[in-house]
Amino acid sequence: MPPPLNGWRDKLSALEDLYERHVKGVPKPPVLSASAAALLSAAYVFIYVIPFYLSPATRPSPTLTRDAPSSIRARVRAVTFSTTLCSVLTVIVLYQHDASAMEILSLLGIWPVSPVDTIRTMLLVVILFAGPIFEHGIVDDGWRDWIKLDGVNESLSSWIGYRNFVVGPVSEELVWRSFIVPLHVLAQFSGKQIVFLTPLYFGIAHLHHLYEFRITHSEVPFFIAVLRSLFQFTYTSLFGFFAAFVFIRTGNVYTCMLAHTFCNWMGLPRFYGRVGVEAGIPIGPPDVDKKDDEQRSVPAYQGKGFGWTVAYYLVLVAGALAFYHQLFPLTESSHALPVDLSK
Repeated sequence: MPPPLNGWRDKLSALEDLYERHVKGVPKPPVLSASAAALLSAAYVFIYVIPFYLSPATRPSPTLTRDAPSSIRARVRAVTFSTTLCSVLTVIVLYQHDASAMEILSLLGIWPVSPVDTIRTMLLVVILFAGPIFEHGIVDDGWRDWIKLDGVNESLSSWIGYRNFVVGPVSEELVWRSFIVPLHVLAQFSGKQIVFLTPLYFGIAHLHHLYEFRITHSEVPFFIAVLRSLFQFTYTSLFGFFAAFVFIRTGNVYTCMLAHTFCNWMGLPRFYGRVGVEAGIPIGPPDVDKKDDEQRSVPAYQGKGFGWTVAYYLVLVAGALAFYHQLFPLTESSHALPVDLSK
């Protein structure tokens, strides 16, 4: 006599529950270990920085600064080689872990991408820099030059400008966003870990500037040089947090490059002091006594009213608040990387 149907159903339900809990519900192990991702990322830092010290043409000295045209040209060649090597290593790792060609392009943030995502993200960056844009564009009347694109050709035609606005942003965003972030995605790092850990490699890569600064500015006290490097590490890491967030949210490395270039162009915002103030040139006869000369050696400052300064700081704070509230809405994209930023 066949067993009751209810008995079989109960057994099948129990087996299904067992499968769901112990087989299907168990997360798959990462295709790349966390230690391997960290070691590769550290290797990329060395690959990027070490070539600067292998040749006399790139190595800083008391007579050769990093801003010398010959040094910049040599470093551009070194960075091109380093970036190419890192790209090859990353593609090999992704390919060996069964990523298809389209998946590799997507993880690298190369394709598919949306120009609309780039425009929205750049709007977010402009909002963040509302204060400096107000100061340089409105208070200092720089908006006319911006409309005519005055200074763009001059900046890009100089080796320092080419390094700061082209080579630096492109190579650094490729290495620290396009190449390092996918490794951590494969290793199943959480979204918050990727945003706040991977930029530290970016910050560490800039610490070698302490050595360069000490060689070319030996008269500066060591403590001051260390503070300078720590400050640089801080703001490069802060930008890295934002760039990693944008890269994950949009899957678009070109947006990160443009944001990097824009931030390099704007520089750090003013956090203290008056805006629209210039040092005036003392006017007076040369044949006066010594006391008058000493008084005249101190420049007389002239500029716009104090209301402009109040307006600047209001715009600066408003921009920061608007940036905070629009951070997620303006970076939402259908091309986001497969990363959960809530974890």
